[in-house]
Amino acid sequence: MAGELLDVARLSWHGIEGDRRLAFRRLTDKSGFPWLTASKLPQLLLYKPFGLDSNTAELLPTHVCTPDGKEYELQSDELREELSSRYGSDVELMNLNHGIFDEACISVINLGTLHCVERESGRDVDLRRFRPNVVIETDSAEPFEEDRWVGRTLMFGEGNSGAALRVTMRDERCVMVNLDPDTAERDSEVMKTVVRMNENYAGVYGTVVRAGELSVGQVVTLGG
Repeated sequence: MAGELLDVARLSWHGIEGDRRLAFRRLTDKSGFPWLTASKLPQLLLYKPFGLDSNTAELLPTHVCTPDGKEYELQSDELREELSSRYGSDVELMNLNHGIFDEACISVINLGTLHCVERESGRDVDLRRFRPNVVIETDSAEPFEEDRWVGRTLMFGEGNSGAALRVTMRDERCVMVNLDPDTAERDSEVMKTVVRMNENYAGVYGTVVRAGELSVGQVVTLGG
């Protein structure tokens, strides 16, 4: 479903708290990846989760606004039935302990990379196409600079006690970057540009070295 811009987030050992903890499973799918994603149902991007349950510490949404403006409780039969109808087969909501991730629990992208893709593709590229957990504005604004961070540590905040990530690998992109987050329409030029400019890599993955708080405007230091 649609992503959310946060001013502050808690980085735990399993990634951003609450991230990808909830997923709809395709009941008839027998593969190792039965989850309903926008690659299977592009209109899923137009569903917007909202609301937090103040009675739990899990920071999970309680409701969803549909593309038609209807609001359903997240765990309601009405939402499940609507998604099943749109997809064409039954789905069910799952609450997962550690979230569902393609490669790693944290994804990071450099703002210069996004600007480069936008410029070279001739498209208005919303960062939500790339679904990063963390967006970093570097001093150099060099595109794809994050490729050189692999094997190094990103430290957030002042001192040595804040959150930290170990960058493990480059992020190879899929057709999801072609989907407009506001319309769910496809435009293959975005992925073609990433392929042409950087062998289809944009951003990096990381693992958590030290849990802590992430916030907008925080200083980020690149360590060894």
